[in-house]
Amino acid sequence: MKIYSTLSGKKEEFSPQGDEVKIYVCGVTPYSDAHIGHAMSYVIFDVIRRYLRYKNYRVKYVQNVTDIDDKIIDRANKLVIPPSELAEKYTKSYFDDMDALNIAQAETDVYPKATDEIPKIIEVIQGLIDKGHAYPAGGSVYFRVRSAPDYGKLSHRSLEAMRAAECAIGSGEKEDAMDFVLWKAAKPGEPFWESPWGEGRPGWHIECSAMSLKYLGDTLDIHGGGQDLIFPHHENEIAQSESFTGKKPFVKYWLHNGLVQLGGDKMSKSLGNLITIKQALKKYSADALRIFILNSHYRSPLTYSEEGLEAAKGGAEKLMRASSLGGVINDKAQVLDAEPYRKRFVEAMDDDFNTARALAVLFDLVRAINQAGDAGVSIGKAQDALISLAREVLGLRLGFKPPVQIIELKPIAIKTSVVSPTLVLGANPTPEMEERVNRLVEERVKCRQEKNWQQADKIRNKLAELGVELEDTPKETKRVWRRTPSVEMLDKLINELGL
Repeated sequence: MKIYSTLSGKKEEFSPQGDEVKIYVCGVTPYSDAHIGHAMSYVIFDVIRRYLRYKNYRVKYVQNVTDIDDKIIDRANKLVIPPSELAEKYTKSYFDDMDALNIAQAETDVYPKATDEIPKIIEVIQGLIDKGHAYPAGGSVYFRVRSAPDYGKLSHRSLEAMRAAECAIGSGEKEDAMDFVLWKAAKPGEPFWESPWGEGRPGWHIECSAMSLKYLGDTLDIHGGGQDLIFPHHENEIAQSESFTGKKPFVKYWLHNGLVQLGGDKMSKSLGNLITIKQALKKYSADALRIFILNSHYRSPLTYSEEGLEAAKGGAEKLMRASSLGGVINDKAQVLDAEPYRKRFVEAMDDDFNTARALAVLFDLVRAINQAGDAGVSIGKAQDALISLAREVLGLRLGFKPPVQIIELKPIAIKTSVVSPTLVLGANPTPEMEERVNRLVEERVKCRQEKNWQQADKIRNKLAELGVELEDTPKETKRVWRRTPSVEMLDKLINELGL
């Protein structure tokens, strides 16, 4: 298994430092709703830790919440609410989004908030001062960049080149323009904490160093985040952490995902060109978003487009449908070998988590399942091993939601017609919704039996507009939920049809 590390600039054999893989991923700054750029990063690292667990590694995963920051303070002031209230609101919103995207949270995972870790942050800052790597000035504390001789090794930049970067802003308090803040002196009206250097709050970079050191120890196996964090954030993390502990490397493998682009620019809150996760999920399922994200290599940029998401939506439905098959075992059917597909899937993921190739294997698997069906053995052993593998890979390894949810209600029998259980694709129907759809479908079956084709087609078309498609076979009518209409919308349709 090989993974690409930004530090070395090449793929390296994956060899964790112990029997537990320690992963730290930079989390959100909660001052507004999370967007598709966040979805990309956290879906990718969700798949990475799922796959590592599949490879029988024990994984300790830490992802911070930066719940105190200039952006939080600025927006809270505009809304005339406390920064803590704003941060709490959007932290909850973020975790709601992660649940909707089926981002797994294991018992060993930790999501610390910066404001809960002030003692550890102060401890690390004081340690850096004691070792000569930091200095107090004007109530703030700064890190001496020149005290870290290999500063720039992650971003592969020289100190001179970085000095010209926009982050190298001079200050009368700094010894050097490249020095960065560890502790910010309090400003009037801003939240603050007591410290040996006066009232203030932590800088962004030191928060991640302190939290990773506290929960994962002096050295990590994997540190992740978006490519926009390489410099200065992750560069500064290395300098702080290695200077504090005296141990190198702070991180063995640095993994950075590409950025989501919209109209040629990076999607970000500061640019105001973002699509929130909530907005995207109103139109597309979590599985469609996963395919959209995973169909590119994680280090590549991803261009947000309706066309791409529509294609991903269709792909998600193909995978879900194929993995939903099953039925009576035909003992005479030939059993197809699933192992070649499993082997190809593992080879793809072992090559720097190449999810695009892994998905291609899954679609090949779907074709094999469908070909077995075309050969007349669709409910026999010929598909069992393939379907089992599809379900395992989709659900456990790539984080898709359960391939198909079957609503356990009795089929509706009307004379010779039967309405089968519900097939759910990208929806979340309640029993109340199901009951109303059943009434509409039952009425349509009656209309067809009475040869009232106009009314039958009207019911079918109206339901399709609401996201519930009806598929007729000689023996049954299958209800396929693609979206979730509200009870009110269904009641309106029932009244419109006079039922």
